[in-house]
Amino acid sequence: MTRMPLILVKHSLPQVVKDMPAREWVLSEQGRDRVYALAEKLRVYRPEIIVSSIEPKARETASVLARNLELEYQMVNGLHEHDRSSSPYYSNDEFQRLVREFFENPSALIFGSESADQALERFRRTVKSVLDSYQDETIVIVTHGTVISLYVSWLTGCDGYELWGELGLPSFVVLDIQSRALIKTENLH
Repeated sequence: MTRMPLILVKHSLPQVVKDMPAREWVLSEQGRDRVYALAEKLRVYRPEIIVSSIEPKARETASVLARNLELEYQMVNGLHEHDRSSSPYYSNDEFQRLVREFFENPSALIFGSESADQALERFRRTVKSVLDSYQDETIVIVTHGTVISLYVSWLTGCDGYELWGELGLPSFVVLDIQSRALIKTENLH
């Protein structure tokens, strides 16, 4: 049996609110507008189901995609971003430094409440469950940059931190799960 490609979408541009945890952010107006172009880019892959993280910015991205692609979507626990709900708002430079350290020391708890290894294991289990549920369909999973990068690095051997730095808001990767290959990366910023 040939498995259809798996498409992992990084949510669109959020409205940043410094005194609110990032997991609660919603899409900005520009972010919602960007999802229309994303839908057109994804249309060529003929997606059949959209599955989303429960976080608002991913859920909104999935909702707009689903409406434009005339598909249904569902939210699934376990597809959320690396859990940093207890972390304060960091300056861009400090955040970049922490994320680099996070990728370089995957078993250490660098910030948030999960190590890279813990976040990857949670995300891998959830993706496997989604793949098992939709075995013969082209699946789009709308999720977050860090967990996408951890997963693609695990699957293909690419540099996760480098991929994390390349992913825009929104962006997507197309994966061949069987051959463990990254087929394409597309940014829409």
